[in-house]
Amino acid sequence: MELRNQTIIGEFFLKGLSSPRLELLFFMIILIMYMFILLGNGTLILIIILESHLHTPMYFFLGNLSFLDICFTTNSIPQMLMRFLSERKTISFKACAVQMFIGLAMGTTECVLLGMMAFDRYVAICNPLRYPIIMSKNSYVPMAAVSWFIGFMNSAVQTAFVVQLPFCRNNVINHFSCEILAVMKLACADISGNQFIMLVATTLFALMPLLLIVITYSLIISSILKIRSSEGRSKAFSTCSAHLTVVIIFYGTILFMYMKPKSKETPNSNDLDATDKLISMFYAVVTPMMNPLIYSLRNKDVKAAVKHLLSKKLISK
Repeated sequence: MELRNQTIIGEFFLKGLSSPRLELLFFMIILIMYMFILLGNGTLILIIILESHLHTPMYFFLGNLSFLDICFTTNSIPQMLMRFLSERKTISFKACAVQMFIGLAMGTTECVLLGMMAFDRYVAICNPLRYPIIMSKNSYVPMAAVSWFIGFMNSAVQTAFVVQLPFCRNNVINHFSCEILAVMKLACADISGNQFIMLVATTLFALMPLLLIVITYSLIISSILKIRSSEGRSKAFSTCSAHLTVVIIFYGTILFMYMKPKSKETPNSNDLDATDKLISMFYAVVTPMMNPLIYSLRNKDVKAAVKHLLSKKLISK
């Protein structure tokens, strides 16, 4: 391969929407959503910390999920909002690498964490008598730690391989942020190796947790259907319906983006690129905003905890 036309790229240009009117509209919408993300997830974390009866494996995992969503969105949204209002749409190579690393780390961690949460619901419903033993603090804390470790290790490996790719004069990222697939497209080298690594990682850290979720929920549903009373079945379904809703939304978007990596642009790829960017936006903003709403609106324990905290505050006054 000839290297004569290669230059050292110090920054990337983020193409985004390429429309000032649309960017202003998206700025307002995403800013409001980001405020809801911080408020919703932050409030949920605070409630879980303050309410002692929520100090259980399920809410420990939920607290991790909320913290993860805050980190994931804060990694890209503030910079995205600044670029919507600025004529300068560039980002340095190092800042882009950091954004790729954190984004992929948070996404991988969430995949594994959702699998851990599914296992927790399986034990709670299918083996309730053994639940305190199986899901003790010595079990669920390491499970969450492993999720974070896998996320950061996977991201470190994939980001390291991407930043070592040779980048030529094309520095225009056809995306809102430094998304790893969008950056890989700019490399003036064969990226089939990177695609293979991503495929293996997606299989291990996205599809395997999804398979675990499918198996556990198949067993959960089978166990619930054996419950004779309709009240018992309803209560059992309510304990896992919120998690299942989040799984469907999360995996529906992430599998769309990462299961079909594309190495180069094609003349007829504009519509697909626009779709990819909108799906990525949904994954990056809408899903983290919906998570606390889903878990709070469909969860009696969280509602009761909010009422208890508010009543304590009113009594103290």
